[in-house]
Amino acid sequence: MSLRHAFALATLLLAGLTAPRPLAAQGTPVGPEAAGGDQEERPRARDLGVRVGIFEPGRWNAITDVAGVEVGHATIREGDRVRTGVTAILPHGDNPYLSRVPAAVHVGNGFGKLLGVTQLRELGEIETPILLTCTLCVWRAADAMVEWMLEREGMGDVRSLNALVGETNDGGLNDIRSRPVTPAHVREALEGAETGPVEEGSVGAGTGTRAFGWKGGIGTSSRELPASLGGHTVGVLVQSNFGGILDIAGAPVGRELGRYSFRGDVEGDEGTGGGEAGRNGARAQGGEDRGARQQAEDEDWRDQADVGQGSIMIVVATDAPLSDRNLERVASRAIMGLARTGSFAGNGSGDYVIAFSTDASVRRAPGQAAAAATEIGNEAMSALFQATVEATQEAIYNSLLQATTVTGMGRTAEALPIEATVEVLRRYGVVPND
Repeated sequence: MSLRHAFALATLLLAGLTAPRPLAAQGTPVGPEAAGGDQEERPRARDLGVRVGIFEPGRWNAITDVAGVEVGHATIREGDRVRTGVTAILPHGDNPYLSRVPAAVHVGNGFGKLLGVTQLRELGEIETPILLTCTLCVWRAADAMVEWMLEREGMGDVRSLNALVGETNDGGLNDIRSRPVTPAHVREALEGAETGPVEEGSVGAGTGTRAFGWKGGIGTSSRELPASLGGHTVGVLVQSNFGGILDIAGAPVGRELGRYSFRGDVEGDEGTGGGEAGRNGARAQGGEDRGARQQAEDEDWRDQADVGQGSIMIVVATDAPLSDRNLERVASRAIMGLARTGSFAGNGSGDYVIAFSTDASVRRAPGQAAAAATEIGNEAMSALFQATVEATQEAIYNSLLQATTVTGMGRTAEALPIEATVEVLRRYGVVPND
């Protein structure tokens, strides 16, 4: 357990609630000199006074509030060119192949690589942990997880395994063509997975990602329904790496801070940083000169937020007894939470949601039916939908607020400036002025 997690645990045990953390200095780079070192403490949304929705979060305000769910990271920072990683989500502490959970996937926009999606849709269940990583690392991560799974007890006769691996493209900060993820990294994420607080921000699969033109990353949140609505828990984890116009609980943060999609066209910026015409001009001017081509590539990367490109992976867990049919309905609501943050799922955006239920009554062993279970009726699903929207929205905010500035490949993705953001939130009445 990290020092941060230990501190959070101690705080909860002593106080019975998550205490706000002090705001740290902003914009601290995480470059080669800081590889493997501690990052500055940054607030989560609730630390700033941002309250999303009507339902309360669970103990950790994380996907791990769903009993049995575990999360692990492997963060890869090498030299000044590698900024990537692996994040593993385990549905429960048992072998997921021998104790399968019902699951579903929803595609908001299909510009991406989600390995294992066809079998997931066909059978409505998952049989491995879920891995998140970088775009060109998907297949290496899958191969390593298959090897790891086949080593588990009871897997001696297995001849088919559906590895489930999702991705977002971190090629702006990471030498993605080197495909730096190794079997050791995958094992680190899988074997280091644990319940309790989840590390967020520029870690694991979120090490090299961006969102809304700022540094993105891993974020998580949860909601607990009151007993009158079933008492179930919904937890969400995101890997944010997309564009749009950042909105925090109704405050137009992206617009007010001057970083949002189509800004170059709306405000008429000149030069290569303002829209498609500028990018094309940089390409033409560069010709075969490597320096000019690099400049054009850098401008392309900076402008991703301006055209709304990028992707997000969303994982939703719940302890409510649901079949894959109703889990697909839950997954589709996560996209509504994404939209509330200001995303519009641009043409080059891969927006995927995987939802699963951990309830023991809906699990099944290979070749066997699930135990007798009473699935929640359709008329009782609305509260779960609301909880999913809320947790997704807050998880995305946490991914931005927890992310630290990262430098890689000669480029820098700046962390969302906390003081400036709070100022906007106060101006629009999202948080108090005191």
